[in-house]
Amino acid sequence: MERSESGGGEAEEATGAAEVLDRPLPEGVRRRVVALTADAFGGLTMAELPTQLRQYARFTPTRRAKFAGNAMAAALESHTLFRQRIAEKLREAQPELTEALESGPPPAAADPLDVAAAAYVLRPAGWVELVAAAGEEAERAQAERAEEDAARELRRLREELAEARTAARGETEQMRTDLAAARKEGDRLRRKLRSAESDVRRGEAALRKAAAELESVRAAAAAEKSTADTEARRLKSRLAETETALEASRRAAREGRSVEDMRVRLLLDTVLDAAQGLRRELALPPASMHPADTVEAVEPGRMTPKDIASRALSETDPALLDQLLALPQSHLVVDGYNVTKTGYPTMPLEKQRLRLLGGLAVLAAQTGAEMTCVFDGAELAAPVLLAPPRGVRVLFSKPGQTADELIRRLVRAEPPGRPVVVVSSDREVADGVARAGARPVAAALLLKRLSRT
Repeated sequence: MERSESGGGEAEEATGAAEVLDRPLPEGVRRRVVALTADAFGGLTMAELPTQLRQYARFTPTRRAKFAGNAMAAALESHTLFRQRIAEKLREAQPELTEALESGPPPAAADPLDVAAAAYVLRPAGWVELVAAAGEEAERAQAERAEEDAARELRRLREELAEARTAARGETEQMRTDLAAARKEGDRLRRKLRSAESDVRRGEAALRKAAAELESVRAAAAAEKSTADTEARRLKSRLAETETALEASRRAAREGRSVEDMRVRLLLDTVLDAAQGLRRELALPPASMHPADTVEAVEPGRMTPKDIASRALSETDPALLDQLLALPQSHLVVDGYNVTKTGYPTMPLEKQRLRLLGGLAVLAAQTGAEMTCVFDGAELAAPVLLAPPRGVRVLFSKPGQTADELIRRLVRAEPPGRPVVVVSSDREVADGVARAGARPVAAALLLKRLSRT
């Protein structure tokens, strides 16, 4: 192998001294040279590669041809040993073509670009003519392709021109039809305009006639108004006379009524004397009820929700809630989300509701108090499917209404004097229900009480 490379190198040096390209490689030949170099590139070791090509050693042939094409072409031209190694790889890959080139004329059926690329790498005798002939062949083929493309483009343009002419004729016919229709429409509109002008003239005549009639009506109305004013003055005079007569009759009635009043007073005295006689006869006891007894209030000795606050219990002591719920007929109203978001805000709303209602059910069973839990339903997209626990009334506010408003309505619905306890840490809710007579407590107090159940 070393002898063949040495001999081949000497022959190529001798040939290279005699044959040199006087112009750049044709583009088609250059692409084929880069492609076969990229294919043979992978068969060489890192030491056999020129320094500038070693960074592309791990590339695929396609990427190598794309990114290192110029570097490989320059290396083939300037590094004879690298070109000889590529030539050896080419002899192994295409033995028939390389033997034909080195021994004589190339095969007639071979692609001129392949022949020129192989000749450029192998550098046999006459390789410059082969490369030049391949370039001329490629240029001729390119010219033929360009001529065929131009012919196809010309045929396409002629077809488009024919289609455009046909479309233009159709559009012209359509425009003529539209123009004829527009003319007919213009004639019709002119006729309508003449008819409208005639109607306007008739309307103006009718308007003038109506104006004349209106003027006559105004004159008649003025005459009638004058007559009516005269009649009104006459009626006012008669009204004044009637009022004078009425006042005189009232005076006479008052004088006559004094006698009637005396008779009625005498009859009333008779009835009172008869009633006193009847009371003595029946021995009726004096009345034991008075109107003041019918007014509801807290009597001395009875406790109310407000009285509970005066005892020595802290506002956060669960015993305070137990005392409030121990009052007769007590009613506990809970601001649901205010309590759950105070006690366990990280839980989903559904689990918050279930946890609170479970605790209220146990508290209701322990105390026997009426309990109502109110949730804000203004933001709900659909009704909540929830089975209220035993002993707890569950309410959601209507759309457009907040839970705070519903709580205040529940407090106002209770009769005065009934113990109503409202659980909410919302200051506005607490102040509102306090003014309505309820006893507000903080959400933390209920949470502490539920934690004991």
